[in-house]
Amino acid sequence: MGSLTPIAAIVLRGLSGELGANPTEQALNQLGLVALIFLVAALACTPLKTLFGWTWPLRLRRMLGLFAFFYAALHVSTYTGLDQTFDWPAIWADVTKRKLIFVGFAAFVLLIPLAVTSTNGAVKRMGFARCKLRHRLAYVAPTLGVLHFIWRVKKDISEPATYGAVLGALLLVRVMTTLRARAPQIRVPPRNNPGLTDYQTQPRECPRTRQPPPSPMWGTRALTNWKWSRDGT
Repeated sequence: MGSLTPIAAIVLRGLSGELGANPTEQALNQLGLVALIFLVAALACTPLKTLFGWTWPLRLRRMLGLFAFFYAALHVSTYTGLDQTFDWPAIWADVTKRKLIFVGFAAFVLLIPLAVTSTNGAVKRMGFARCKLRHRLAYVAPTLGVLHFIWRVKKDISEPATYGAVLGALLLVRVMTTLRARAPQIRVPPRNNPGLTDYQTQPRECPRTRQPPPSPMWGTRALTNWKWSRDGT
């Protein structure tokens, strides 16, 4: 319920006339800012687990992402309905001629498949590989959102630059985590294990049959038979 507080505050301020001389523009800006905040918060869940071991943010990630899409949809609806009064030729001209509008529209379009495929059934149908690609694409939308924010404010870019710095730090954590996971692992052999010759080799092949050791998946009997043939007993 707390995530609905921003829209409630905007509506109450609009009804009481506290949104300034241009209430539509003010509501448009605040809805876009709230959408960007939810996007960054959703992307921060996994780095928080990586850096601090916190698992509770992961349970909020989907809800934060859906609220980001909700506020982005309100942002776009305010633009098309209140700001442009559903003048579709004017909207199309804005999208195709103004880079500010084009980037914001592209960010919203990227959020649509992310929101549609956020259900458990959709995740199962997509599979692990496509889910990983989907999570990587999730960084593109807020990046375009920050760019949209910078071009919107034009002069003082300190606030959008702050969001850009936070987004860059989150992306850096994800990249470092991915590179670390792909780095070759050096295995330290357990003590008193004659099957390992040094730190980086696999168990020795059988000197009689020149066959590699069986996989541990084969079971204890296969491993025992291989050790007997290797030792010549």
